[in-house]
Amino acid sequence: MVSADIARSLQELEDPSATHHDKAAAYKRLLDKIVSSTTSPDLTSDLGAFINSILGDNLGIVAARPLLGTAVESIKTLPDLDSRIKAGTTALSSLESRIVSFEEQDAQLREMLADAYTQREEYIEAAKVLQGIQLESSQRRVPDDHKVGTWIRICRLYLEEDDTTSAESYLNRAKNLRHKVNNPELVLGFQLSEARILDARWKFPEASQAYHSFSFSPVLDEEERTRALSSAITCAVLSPAGPSRSRALAKLYKDERAPQVPEFGILEKMFLDRLLSPEEVSRFSESLSPHQLAQTSDGSTVLAKAVIEHNLLSVSKLYDNVGVDELANLLGLDADKAESYAARMLEQGRIAGSIDQIDRVIFFEGVEARGERFSADQRRSTAARELRMWDARVQGVAEELERVASMIQLHHPVCRESCA
Repeated sequence: MVSADIARSLQELEDPSATHHDKAAAYKRLLDKIVSSTTSPDLTSDLGAFINSILGDNLGIVAARPLLGTAVESIKTLPDLDSRIKAGTTALSSLESRIVSFEEQDAQLREMLADAYTQREEYIEAAKVLQGIQLESSQRRVPDDHKVGTWIRICRLYLEEDDTTSAESYLNRAKNLRHKVNNPELVLGFQLSEARILDARWKFPEASQAYHSFSFSPVLDEEERTRALSSAITCAVLSPAGPSRSRALAKLYKDERAPQVPEFGILEKMFLDRLLSPEEVSRFSESLSPHQLAQTSDGSTVLAKAVIEHNLLSVSKLYDNVGVDELANLLGLDADKAESYAARMLEQGRIAGSIDQIDRVIFFEGVEARGERFSADQRRSTAARELRMWDARVQGVAEELERVASMIQLHHPVCRESCA
């Protein structure tokens, strides 16, 4: 409720007989009086009544704009967060019907409200307030840097609530003007937002690359660069096993900063194609975000799937062949699921080999991943070469056996005669 003193003063200022010059000065003095009473229970109501009054017909637009700007600055200085939000929301409602004439002040008010909502960790509300800013307007010229900065801020607010769909829509807007932006902080903000969206959408190979590039920025302090490197390693670990992930792991393993981060242990094991134990996986999972522990279509988690595929790839490099049941024991799965994982990776060309479903044995071909998928022709060529090598070995054994038999007959003629 508006205090009686302020209501009376506003009524006097709205008197048509007062001059515009006198009104503007009087309004300024009244505003100073209102904001000086920070402990008044009617503070937000008084500010709302003041803003409604200056937006009325008794003041011209030219006189009202600076007064409204001063009122917005006064709201920013309120010590109580709830009072700031309440006064700002009331002011926005008053501006709604006249926003075309006060776009600059409306933008300032919305940015102030977004700051307040962010402090209260109400990120969706903060994003919605910023969405109302008129960035494409004929009434004022908005620099490209300011447009991109606002869109990136909205994007990052939505990411705080894991709303990647809304976040990506605003990132795409910023992407269209990215080439016009030279502000290093905005460029970094864009790169980080892009990496987080790729991460949230389970595009882990691309996210790892984005985080790793981000970690080299000289604008960031050491702690932020280390955090970005950790995120890059985490995304690389969660990537599907295969040549693409092998390249990412090699790049990160060779980074001289890698041993400083907690994820280095699992990075080293994966790079060296060692089997991961359940205990190591459990420790690593404690540092993951909720979306990185989400379930996939087959009921397993993103981490579990990545670990199974890695261990299967490691098995393919340790053994020439393995029984389906033995593979299931190594992977900690039932036999059918182990065979299903192997079949899918063979079909996708991430490992080379074949499955003998009659004898329930998986044969791996000793071909080192060169960075591309194995085509059907490559698999046939490899199989033919392996077959020729097998024939050559059999022929070599037969020839050696014949040579040994000839030497026995030469040195032991009795045997030759008795044999005859």
